[in-house]
Amino acid sequence: MLTSYIRAAMRQARYEIIEDDRSFYGEIPAIPGVWANAKTLEACREELESVLEGWVLLSVADHSPIPDIEPCYRDMAADPAREQEALEWSEGVIADQQDRLATDEHG
Repeated sequence: MLTSYIRAAMRQARYEIIEDDRSFYGEIPAIPGVWANAKTLEACREELESVLEGWVLLSVADHSPIPDIEPCYRDMAADPAREQEALEWSEGVIADQQDRLATDEHG
């Protein structure tokens, strides 16, 4: 169950490139305060997952409410094309930002 929650929440993650230092910023909009920043997209994803895991464990220990990610997870499980669409959207946003940074750099 915890693994399913983590996976479902990570599917909702959104990433962007920070223009100042070209690092990657990632967050899970449904879970305020869960975010990560790293030099590469993969490192950002790994850090975000680690932060999410820690947040879930702390929330359980503190008896704090945990946002319901499951409806979105069920929707994606029912339609695998949506999962691919979300992944492609995130990658498209990052590619657009990388192109914009390259254009700004070179004129």
